[in-house]
Amino acid sequence: MIKSFRYRIYPTKRQTETLNQQLAICCEIYNAALQERREAWKLEQKSIGLYDQINQLPAIRKDREDVARLYSHVLRDPLVRVDNAFKAFFRRLKSKNKPGYPRFKSARRYDSLVFTEHAAWSPQSGKVRIAKVGEVRVKQHRAIEGEPKTLTIKREAGRWFAIFVCDIGVSPLPFNSNTIGVDVGLSVFATLSNGTSIDNPRWLRNGEQALRIAQRKVKRRKKGSDRRHTAVLLLQRAYAKIRQQRSDFHHKLSRTLIDNNGLIAVEDLNIKGLASGRLSKSVNDAAWSNFIFMLSYKAENAGRLLVKVNPRGTSQTCLCGAEVRKTLKDRLHVCLSCGLVADRDHVSAQLILERGLCFQASTSPVAECVA
Repeated sequence: MIKSFRYRIYPTKRQTETLNQQLAICCEIYNAALQERREAWKLEQKSIGLYDQINQLPAIRKDREDVARLYSHVLRDPLVRVDNAFKAFFRRLKSKNKPGYPRFKSARRYDSLVFTEHAAWSPQSGKVRIAKVGEVRVKQHRAIEGEPKTLTIKREAGRWFAIFVCDIGVSPLPFNSNTIGVDVGLSVFATLSNGTSIDNPRWLRNGEQALRIAQRKVKRRKKGSDRRHTAVLLLQRAYAKIRQQRSDFHHKLSRTLIDNNGLIAVEDLNIKGLASGRLSKSVNDAAWSNFIFMLSYKAENAGRLLVKVNPRGTSQTCLCGAEVRKTLKDRLHVCLSCGLVADRDHVSAQLILERGLCFQASTSPVAECVA
């Protein structure tokens, strides 16, 4: 199993300049590769592949000293990104989705360097050695597990991070016979089949005031000025704080559910469709897809069973099977057939668990229920 470990790093002023120069060169290579593919097809109807462009790198390194100072595998990564962008473009064309032709990148938006060989980097006690950069101080708040495969150096809101991608294998937890159904929502983030309600933190809503202040500062600064650049960094950090708070909440909740239950049942929702409706802001703030993704990979690593059930009718059906129609305003479930009166989300969570139990004997770490 592949897992990433992210650490804050503290490059010196000189190392920061070197990293920024490497990012600028990689961005230039990305844009040049994209331009070459566009012009080749436009003028000659010729398709250029990934390895055609990789084979040009040695000649470019001979002609340009600044490019030659970069590690060779770092220079290949922009070409791989361009190739992936075109593959995704043709895949969307084939599936008749909105294609979205690959676009050029601004140097300020190209923010990561990828090292794919151990010769280019090595983790040490309190430091990480990076080829062509040197030893950079790192805040290693936890040990790296498994075998590191790649290292990504990322610039985010003026801060730098090292992301180690490792193969950690599988670490199954002891058998647990507990089962739980999870009904995600907006009034509360989730309601469990045992009756527990998880409050919705609403990180974006609570951080809107800070975002408004940061956005006004950007708007009032002159474009291209140092003061505007500083204001942009403050805005980026305000968004980063919200993103990190949300991610921390999802990590802790998903870890608790995985540790305490052998089977977790959730709805297989069309979250992308819900995020484009009138409740889009609240749906995106809750970030259900990110939460379910965390449940999925943690269940796989722990040997737990995550079941995605068909969401059809989970909020309009009673445990006895009778249909109980409700609007979004109706928060109480009242069944005239069996007399059940309960919170609608609690009933939905119990129904989700019932549908998920049909896969309890499955050996797959992630299953889908079509009931």
